[in-house]
Amino acid sequence: MPSTHNAMRRQPSLSRRATHSNSANWMRTGNTMKPRFGLPQKRSLTLKGHRTSVSLEDPFWEAFQGIAREDGKPVNALAAEIDAARGLNCGLAGAIRLFVLDRYMSSGPPT
Repeated sequence: MPSTHNAMRRQPSLSRRATHSNSANWMRTGNTMKPRFGLPQKRSLTLKGHRTSVSLEDPFWEAFQGIAREDGKPVNALAAEIDAARGLNCGLAGAIRLFVLDRYMSSGPPT
């Protein structure tokens, strides 16, 4: 008869998982560990006079703001450019992530 004991096995603690080889993806907050990048957050934008939102992780949003600042453009204007240039097969949040990645790969992070 199969044992149900395996189903009751405890998962490794968060701190134990954080010491694994991917520990760079975790950060300590007080006595707990949490994912460094966290969940995407809704960000409000205005494109062509219409309010919309994108869900982006903090590092992508901060990098996107830095690129806009470096280019001397408001975030909404840069988002509108990306929106106009993206294809129908890519959502706006994905297009912004790819834009940030492309900028970092071609010239490094904004100053």
